[in-house]
Amino acid sequence: MNGSPPPSGPRPKAAEAAWPIALAGLVALAVAMGLGRFAFTPLLPMMLHDGVVDLPAASWLASANYLGYMLGAMACTLQPWLWARFRWLPLLAYSSLVRAGLLATGVLTLAMAWQWPAAWPALRFAAGVTSAVVFIFTSGWCLSQLARLGVPAMGGVIFAGPGAGIVVSGLFASGMVVWRWTAATGWLIFGVLAFVLTAAVWRTLRGGNERLAALGTPPAGAASTAPAPHGHAEMASLALAYGLAGFGYIITATFLPVIARAALPGSAWLDLFWPIFGLGVMVGALLATRVRPGRDFRVLLACCYGLQALGIAASLWSPSLAGFAIGSLMLGLPFTAMTFFAMQEVRRLRPHTAASFMGLLTATYGVGQILGPLLVALLLRHTGSQVQGFTLSLQIAASMLLLGAAVYAWMVRAYPVASR
Repeated sequence: MNGSPPPSGPRPKAAEAAWPIALAGLVALAVAMGLGRFAFTPLLPMMLHDGVVDLPAASWLASANYLGYMLGAMACTLQPWLWARFRWLPLLAYSSLVRAGLLATGVLTLAMAWQWPAAWPALRFAAGVTSAVVFIFTSGWCLSQLARLGVPAMGGVIFAGPGAGIVVSGLFASGMVVWRWTAATGWLIFGVLAFVLTAAVWRTLRGGNERLAALGTPPAGAASTAPAPHGHAEMASLALAYGLAGFGYIITATFLPVIARAALPGSAWLDLFWPIFGLGVMVGALLATRVRPGRDFRVLLACCYGLQALGIAASLWSPSLAGFAIGSLMLGLPFTAMTFFAMQEVRRLRPHTAASFMGLLTATYGVGQILGPLLVALLLRHTGSQVQGFTLSLQIAASMLLLGAAVYAWMVRAYPVASR
């Protein structure tokens, strides 16, 4: 009928073009985040068993990685300054930096098998820098491409990548524990896996002719049509709240297998809590794609923070198999969904300089991540007890998540979103 409304949803050709982009982003984040950053978590019990590291030293290794992540993100916030001083940088295709970062992730992961502990802080630091750069430029480019194709909600698929990497690394590590392999063997396997996955998306990431400058420079003619920029106070509040999320989740995300071993010694299911967390990350990211356009992302972020706080509380209230399984799932469900919502909020507030502000948020997130393991090291030394030290750390982490949720609730009232 001539009067029939056009069909809703993405056009078939747009969806067909979007899937390779979304899946390439998923795999890239699985390598950079799920392996390059978080392979340390399931391998940490093996490193402790091998006697190559103790818990205080492990906390410093984790913080070295998160420090690199923060500095890598800060470098991305300085795009205009870097572009002005290194004029060849904007001429690089986005794919050059992403592919170089993925290759570096594989090399740095393999190098952790090298039995020279003095080099490990530098390797974990470099892996943090690399994961931040790959995360920011992969997510920024993919979200931009998906928005142009009219399917921005598919960005949630990209953020399932870290969860997929966590599930794979967790299941691999569980098998290695059963077979009594060493942590060095685990690092070698994860390094090889990083190269295999990178090869799988190498062709897609060759990515046309888009240059880095296009990710941080307003398009021609945008100045006359762009909305007035939001105030510094609003952006600072968003950055503060996002940084609290980095602190809130990182203690569990770094030490979950160790915490479970301290609470449930001898259980055969200890190594499955980490893959459960990763499964929650994947499911939450995919559910984020179903969020209707026009929602206030700050409300969604506040709910996500509350869910993560409840996940931490579940393992504290009931340090049992059920408590850890439910807590791991609840902590994972909002993990990258929060990132997706925060990045969409940045695109609303700073549509033409989104990449720089994504870097700012990622840097504040990194500050929280650095402080979390350091707090654990301090409390372990102060209490002299793993159980008591981890319990206090997790209580503080849950409190910070609730504070972050309160900041978003305040922002909703102080900075209402205009009708769209």
